[in-house]
Amino acid sequence: MDITFLRVGFLATFFFLAACDSSGPAAKADAPAATVLEGKTMGTFWRVSLVNIEKHRADELRAKIQTQLDADDQLLSTYKNDSALMRFNLSNSTSLWPVSEAMADIVTEALHVGYKTNGAMDITVGPLVNLWGFGPEKQPVKIPDQAQIDDARARTGLRHLTVMNQYGQQYLQKDIPDLFVDLSTVGEGYAADHLATLMSQEGISRYLVSVGGALVSRGVNASQQPWRVAIQKPTDSQNAVQAVVDINGHGISTSGSYRNYYELDGKRVSHVIDPLTGRPIAHNLVSVTVIAPTALEADAWDTGLMVLGPEKAKQVVRQEGLAVYMITKEGDTFKTWMSPQFKSFLISEAN
Repeated sequence: MDITFLRVGFLATFFFLAACDSSGPAAKADAPAATVLEGKTMGTFWRVSLVNIEKHRADELRAKIQTQLDADDQLLSTYKNDSALMRFNLSNSTSLWPVSEAMADIVTEALHVGYKTNGAMDITVGPLVNLWGFGPEKQPVKIPDQAQIDDARARTGLRHLTVMNQYGQQYLQKDIPDLFVDLSTVGEGYAADHLATLMSQEGISRYLVSVGGALVSRGVNASQQPWRVAIQKPTDSQNAVQAVVDINGHGISTSGSYRNYYELDGKRVSHVIDPLTGRPIAHNLVSVTVIAPTALEADAWDTGLMVLGPEKAKQVVRQEGLAVYMITKEGDTFKTWMSPQFKSFLISEAN
């Protein structure tokens, strides 16, 4: 069998910082300097842009950031059998399972969005993710057959997972022993929010933080301009800009089907799995960007909307009043659609 893997993993970073402030006034010679800290986490990259930070302070922050992100990874990873999440997944117990408040909050938000999208956003889809080769298990040498898909689907479903609070202690509970929870669809959003919290705790009020494709901003940049973020065109060109937004203290995240995939027997297999069919999505929606009060919310919504496809996604967006930007592939061209709520964040858009 001919298997080719293309741009899998950390290249699924859909936002990048571009020269988006060139239209503003030039920075004066004595303006505060910009500092950019970078590193790796969760199979992707993190980036923190700060203003007027001395080198020794930046070095301290870099260490604190990496330590925190390493802890987040140890909480959420499905690639580490000793992570908090994998200990729950590997247990056959259907009793109450004590978890941290952070874990409970992440799962609660994911379940909320899951039900709002009629199960399109499903954090129990892990068996299907693994079956199609996008989890910690090996990639398949052939397309899974219907029996394999049905077997994996039988071990999924939001109804099998519950979050409970008893006397201040948070718990998860599953009602089938082999339920496998995969929080990779919301991990970047949670980690970005967590970095924003760290910045605030450190007394920093001007920053743009990102983990993979999830970002959060506060204040203004070194040129006294709003932090602006470029949304990438869904092409192989790394620097093609589709739109520029001012997220204005919000969280932003993108889900796309055009980066994380592999080719098997001449067919492209997307990492975005539809829980209803048990198969990778096959519709023409290639990118969904969501702006929300937190990056965690944005990260959860973009996944669910991406699975739904353009028409069903628009229905949910209108019903929930979400700030969403979608790109569909129409033949050899791309078409865009945005909700009224998104327009208030838009600075510019490519034709």
